[in-house]
Amino acid sequence: MYKPMNRIKEVFEKRGIKQTWLAEKLGKSFCIVNSYVCNRRQPSLDVLFEIAKIPNIDPKELIVSK
Repeated sequence: MYKPMNRIKEVFEKRGIKQTWLAEKLGKSFCIVNSYVCNRRQPSLDVLFEIAKIPNIDPKELIVSK
């Protein structure tokens, strides 16, 4: 069974944060951000920390615990 690697989608949807807004703040294309959110691609740790920093989220919230 497929298990997501990150919780970006879950956390951002719960907080009402849109992918387009995040893409603009990160300076990345919507397609790249969407691939992170949908777990088709995993952000580097630097990018993950940047994603968390923008809306002031603890990076640990964005990582799936095993």
